[in-house]
Amino acid sequence: MSENSPSYKNILVSRLSNSKGLMVGMIQLNRPDVLNALNIETMGELLNALEAFDKDKEIGCMLITGNQKAFAAGADIKEMASQSAIDMYIRDQFATWDKIRKIKKPIIAAASGFVLGGGCELTLTCDIIVAAESTKFGQPEIKLGVIPGAGGTQRLTRAIGKAKAMEMILTGRMYTAKEMFDAGMVSRVVDDEVYLEEAQALAKEIASMPVLALQMAKESVLKSFDTTIEGGLEFERKCFYLLFASEDMKEGMNAFIEKRKPNWKGK
Repeated sequence: MSENSPSYKNILVSRLSNSKGLMVGMIQLNRPDVLNALNIETMGELLNALEAFDKDKEIGCMLITGNQKAFAAGADIKEMASQSAIDMYIRDQFATWDKIRKIKKPIIAAASGFVLGGGCELTLTCDIIVAAESTKFGQPEIKLGVIPGAGGTQRLTRAIGKAKAMEMILTGRMYTAKEMFDAGMVSRVVDDEVYLEEAQALAKEIASMPVLALQMAKESVLKSFDTTIEGGLEFERKCFYLLFASEDMKEGMNAFIEKRKPNWKGK
């Protein structure tokens, strides 16, 4: 990793260039002594880094990863164990997760090792999940006397369906990357040795696309979870029409007609 920000204690931040000079913003969770457990400080740093990349005109896509042993093995239980219901209500720690879901540019999760509890829920806030073959996914909160609180009961159900989500949440057991791929949650399952390279290559490919179209495509897909098919189609069409006001739309279509590669401006 390079260009690590000295202001971050729990994450490493870097920028990856693709062949066209466009950038991927990469964030590595960096609490290996606790399997990248997600405490409030770490989530705040992650949100800050994502928001900075989202505003950066050179960044087209973002990537979140951990290490081979754990993407993130859950929330920091020690931070919550002594809290009362009122304490938890006041601290409102899950508001950070809602803000991550509103990031405009695409986010890829490169997962390996344990992806449990809050770690699993973090991947669900991302747009694409690339998983190493040995990755273990799970929502084990039931074994602690609670339930998922960062979107697990909602986003997981939308990703894999009611029956599988019920089994996963009510048993608290771990599932393989292949099982999650078959269920529709994971986009790609790759060899452990190359999972990060595969995710980086995908992020670079996405970052090479026109950024306004990327953002509106992501927003349109997410809208399908929030509205009826009629409402979603109406939203999609408005985004489609709006992109005809962009310079990149004119460049893309002219490049196609002229049989050349487009030169995106992000405008």
